[in-house]
Amino acid sequence: MPAAERLEVLRRARLLALDVDGTLTDGSIVLTGPAEGAARPAEIQRFDVRDGIALRWLADAGLELAWISGRGTAVTAARGAELGVRHVLLRVARKSDELGRLQSQLGIDPSETIAMGDDLPDLRLRARAGFFAAPADARAEVRARADLVTTAAGGRGAVRELAEVILRARGAWDDLVESYAR
Repeated sequence: MPAAERLEVLRRARLLALDVDGTLTDGSIVLTGPAEGAARPAEIQRFDVRDGIALRWLADAGLELAWISGRGTAVTAARGAELGVRHVLLRVARKSDELGRLQSQLGIDPSETIAMGDDLPDLRLRARAGFFAAPADARAEVRARADLVTTAAGGRGAVRELAEVILRARGAWDDLVESYAR
């Protein structure tokens, strides 16, 4: 896709759909022993605070935010809720189908959607997005199909980097920076 066309998608996008494990996190799964009376071990996930604030900026700029994960835990749901992510879709078997349902529900066209993912199951998001991004440490096959490959790795500021690209394309970045400089 030509650069001018990519820029236009970033400007008019209404939905950002993100994979979780490997995109919003570094992909590690840390299990602890079950708590007293619990049947399953507890899970620990690490999210980057810079990604979190960037998601708030995007929501303030009017984008709908969705997390679509093939896994999913209470930790994922809690972090999404904390950041005001309205659509946290967990244990999704086929991400493109779930994204399609969400787009229909919200009246958002794939051409108005930005998606980001790091592994082969996330390539299905590509087909339903006008712009697709991948973290620096995504699978080579995913990076090869991305409109943007960030310099940051998943869970290490990749989403923040994408957010800055979106906000710059919309002409909102300088005003955002100035709002913090006052």
